[in-house]
Amino acid sequence: MPSQQSIPEPVGNTALAKLALRDQVLASRKRRPLTEVGEAAREIAAHLLADHEVRRAATVACYVSVGTEPGTTELLDLLVAEGKRVVLPVLLPDNDLDWAVYHGPTSLAPAGRGLLEPMSPRLGPDAVATADVVLLPGLAVSTSGRRLGRGGGSYDRALGRVPVGTFTCVLLYADEVDRDVPTEPHDRPVTAAATPDGITRFG
Repeated sequence: MPSQQSIPEPVGNTALAKLALRDQVLASRKRRPLTEVGEAAREIAAHLLADHEVRRAATVACYVSVGTEPGTTELLDLLVAEGKRVVLPVLLPDNDLDWAVYHGPTSLAPAGRGLLEPMSPRLGPDAVATADVVLLPGLAVSTSGRRLGRGGGSYDRALGRVPVGTFTCVLLYADEVDRDVPTEPHDRPVTAAATPDGITRFG
């Protein structure tokens, strides 16, 4: 007689392909010298601050980088110095994102998963829709703007709240752009990628 225990559904080919690409990119990032990570962060910040979409933005949604991700520490403070209202994500228990205003490094506190999050009052998950520019993390992006994240779906949900036409840009290293990114129905594309080499826009 068949067992009554639930049998997990097999993982699809797309999910397996995503997992393989994530492992590849994360392994490559771990090998990057810290000097390269720091230089990349400065170059990405310079490109973004010179971009017309960012220059005219009143509110920018961004994030606090961790580990060997393309760094955002300097970028955040430069955006504030330019008079931008910067909102940062707060990870919720269900992997959705709330948002709060960034008021400088002292406004951040340690959170779960090694993250730093703003201590200012929360604005609600829909606050990302008020941003004129959304800068988000990722691991790779395709030629059509399909972004590979870490698999939690947090930013796909956030992007689902962003009005059409908003400048949405993933921060990456140059060799992570124009990759063959497997996609699923819930994946949301971005309009651009910022790397140390410049900003690439997708059609």
